[in-house]
Amino acid sequence: MSDVVLDLRGIEKTYNKGTPGAVSVLSGVDLRVKAGEVVAMVAPSGAGKSTLLHIAGLLDTADAGQVLLSGREMVGLGDAGRTTARRREVGFVYQFHHLLPEFTAAENIVLPQLANAVPRAAAEARAAELLASVGLTERAGHRPSQLSGGEQQRVAFCRALANEPALLLADEPTGNLDPATSDTVFGALMALVRDTGLSALIATHNMDLAARMDRVVRLDAGRIVQER
Repeated sequence: MSDVVLDLRGIEKTYNKGTPGAVSVLSGVDLRVKAGEVVAMVAPSGAGKSTLLHIAGLLDTADAGQVLLSGREMVGLGDAGRTTARRREVGFVYQFHHLLPEFTAAENIVLPQLANAVPRAAAEARAAELLASVGLTERAGHRPSQLSGGEQQRVAFCRALANEPALLLADEPTGNLDPATSDTVFGALMALVRDTGLSALIATHNMDLAARMDRVVRLDAGRIVQER
């Protein structure tokens, strides 16, 4: 198995292609994330970081280039194959938690596992384990509206890791939180990532948070132009 979990090669994306209003967003992005590596992606607003994350996570398609997950080429897969790969290999976290409001914290973590054919008992045990790891055991039976913003986002982290993905993709995961809560919640995310040993690509404007990751890349003018 490849030690590179995510391998993006020559990714290009243009919106409204072939029209006078065409906008080139990605112009040949090359990026690798190794097994167990946490990479921060910093970018100015509108630079295309969300588009790149959606392509990496098989939610969108590139106009050109290759997407490999754990050494497997994803571009040639049909819709069913992409859905299966996304469900098994990738976890997503967004700036807003997107929890289902009618379900409890635990149920929000159980549901994606049931969709992946995990038996209910095992799914409930996994949910309990994840909630305990972020200090939310006592909140398992609460609905999202009964949770604070930081608690909601910690549940969203747990949901993203429910199916034990190889890759976590996060788009400004603490962007909606105040600085103190952001720091606490990000610490919980990093602990989850480190404990599970998965790889992560995390888009953020917060350079203090970026500095806590293994590597920082910058997306600008449609390319990765700086890396340290």
